[in-house]
Amino acid sequence: MNLHSLLAARAAAGYPVRVGLIGAGKFGSMFLNQVASTPGLEVTAIADLSPQRAVEACRAVGWPEELIAKTAFLEDGAALCQRDDVEVAIEATGHPAAGIRHALAAIASGTHIVMVNVEADVLAGPALAERARSAGVVYSMAYGDQPALVAEMVDWARATGFGVAAAGKGTKYLPAYHKVTPDEVWAHYGLTPEQAADAGMNSQMFNSFLDGTKSAIEMAAIANACDLAVPAGGLGFPPCGVDDLALILRPRAEGGVLEDTGMVEVVSSLERDGRPVFRDLRWGVYVVLEAPNDYAAACFRQYGLKTDASGRYAGMYKPFHLIGLELGISVLNAALRGEPTGQTRAFRGDAVAIAKRPLKAGEVLDGEGGYTVWGKLMRAEDSVAAGGLPIGLAHGLRLAADVAEGRVLRFADVEADETSEPLRLRREAEGMLGTPSVVK
Repeated sequence: MNLHSLLAARAAAGYPVRVGLIGAGKFGSMFLNQVASTPGLEVTAIADLSPQRAVEACRAVGWPEELIAKTAFLEDGAALCQRDDVEVAIEATGHPAAGIRHALAAIASGTHIVMVNVEADVLAGPALAERARSAGVVYSMAYGDQPALVAEMVDWARATGFGVAAAGKGTKYLPAYHKVTPDEVWAHYGLTPEQAADAGMNSQMFNSFLDGTKSAIEMAAIANACDLAVPAGGLGFPPCGVDDLALILRPRAEGGVLEDTGMVEVVSSLERDGRPVFRDLRWGVYVVLEAPNDYAAACFRQYGLKTDASGRYAGMYKPFHLIGLELGISVLNAALRGEPTGQTRAFRGDAVAIAKRPLKAGEVLDGEGGYTVWGKLMRAEDSVAAGGLPIGLAHGLRLAADVAEGRVLRFADVEADETSEPLRLRREAEGMLGTPSVVK
């Protein structure tokens, strides 16, 4: 609880924490907004495919022109990671291949890397994290995004002596959403296409939030960071409000919906008939605690926690996440403490491409949130054994065979370049399957 004091000491010494941002989209812009009100934190360089767009992002969040003039704007994220004036790099492109390239560049340069790019982390995180650890570089999840917030809650629970029955987040979900395409997405958000365009909202990105892909990616990241188990059949998305977390997210043997204790799961803010869930957790994260004994269970009740009937399970939650507005926590932990705010430690979960409709040989896949595939959470051992195609690679690949609607895509179904950097790192991560967790 002394990050601010540590930062103040750096500021007083005239040695600010110097940061480079790769990708000046929404997440990056929210971080840039906080820089001016965080003395001791400086952004020295911003990389974006359109440097002018990055300049405009700085103006949009209120940066004065003199601050913009002091900042380097460039196109090459790998070059940013190699700069002497960048202590911590933030990878916020959302593009898996770019994320892997930038993470490798940062690690090679001895630069700490904060991965907003959870897509890249789930694709090859075990390999990237191990390389960073060997190089003495911090490789970190991004605080403010749900995986890092859940990892913090799980760490708190275990460090306090509680078991973790379940952990995850909330979202808006119905089974039909798996087939939604970018053409249909805005109606589900209560927007017209014109309103979305005026707000600069990307239909494919927002569709990945709706069709289950983002949930699969984030739960894989949480399973891998927290050494939690993945449901055998994928996410169930049970409807659940905050008052019922301990009742629903406990093992089936205890009356809940989980296969076992210690699982990841996403709760829906909608009942299956479309009615809103009472006191939903659509924007938040949670952990379900398991008391180690009757005394702790009694304390749950005495101090007002919502529990199941046995009193052994209790839900804790954070109702909102502020994404880029909170990202500085990761940057400062890396620079001032040499610690990540969540990090892949075992290969437990994977996000695999599923056909949204019947696909024909010769078609080109368009990735998460698109027209062809959605991402499903799978146990890593199951996806690797099946030769499943990770959703992070399912963009721009041509199909070599027909794929039935609803089927898992396999590497055998596509024309993949095994020599490409993303696939080489993916194979390296697959080779780490079954390796014990670095930190239990």
